[in-house]
Amino acid sequence: MTTTSAETVIAPPRARSAAAPGAAARRKEGFQHGGWFVAPFLLLFALFVIWPLLRGVYLSFTDANISGDSPGFVGLDNYREALQDPLMWDALGHSAYFTLLVVPCITVLAFLLAMLAHHIERGKWLWRLCFFMPFLLPSTVAGNLWQWLFNPGTGMINHVFGIETPWLTDKSYAMLAVVITTLWWTVGFSFLLYLAALQGIPAHLYEAAKLDGANAWHRMVHITLPMLRNITGLVIALQILASLQVFDQAVTIMDFTPGPEESTRTFVQYTLEEGFTSYRVGYASAISIIFFVIIAAVALGRMWLLRNREEGAR
Repeated sequence: MTTTSAETVIAPPRARSAAAPGAAARRKEGFQHGGWFVAPFLLLFALFVIWPLLRGVYLSFTDANISGDSPGFVGLDNYREALQDPLMWDALGHSAYFTLLVVPCITVLAFLLAMLAHHIERGKWLWRLCFFMPFLLPSTVAGNLWQWLFNPGTGMINHVFGIETPWLTDKSYAMLAVVITTLWWTVGFSFLLYLAALQGIPAHLYEAAKLDGANAWHRMVHITLPMLRNITGLVIALQILASLQVFDQAVTIMDFTPGPEESTRTFVQYTLEEGFTSYRVGYASAISIIFFVIIAAVALGRMWLLRNREEGAR
């Protein structure tokens, strides 16, 4: 009996090699069956993502225009022009400036609102609804609402605070108006992420800290913030990628113009102006590819920093 059990547990190499093709066949069969479930997604992904991307790369090497004429190959001329285009660099600078203003503010604000909604006792559902509801509005609604609020003559903000700030007509305040609109409109998403993370922190950690005499500040610094490190990194990464692509609220609040002295023209807006106003589809495709490379570099840089931090923690 002992010999039989050992033979059963430890199969001979020849037997194992004979069983391997059967397992491989089963895996192959399972992949073939599962492939039918992912095929619709792969088809749509290839049709609406991969093909437009490849098409854009091709057009970036041509002088294509919106008239539909046969495009001619121009090589790297579009890219050379883009790298020497001051308007493109100005638009990129506006997007970067907007990102630098929005990301820290929205991260801190979302954390504070989540802390408030997490610890408040009465009317908790109402607070959460109020903080998250603006995120459900379309961008055009949010932009038109704040355009009215910032109106120098009839706007509520100047009237309530007793000021005469030219929010929409002075380049010193125009981008700030877009930032305020974005904070109110999009903070709900980051707030929801923080709130879910706060609810996932074990309560016994706070109870043990209280027994050790830690006050509220010490509990937040030594328990809450370290436990939220990963979600904070996620919020910052998502906000950077979203802020660099700012477009809707900026053009809506400025009546589809680049703002006073072109101070709110973002990179996406400049791309659309070149493609659909100047009819230079080839050039617009080239600067779109440049922007894609910048966004990809930011995303890869964030992944590299996160991996190095995790390896250092080990």
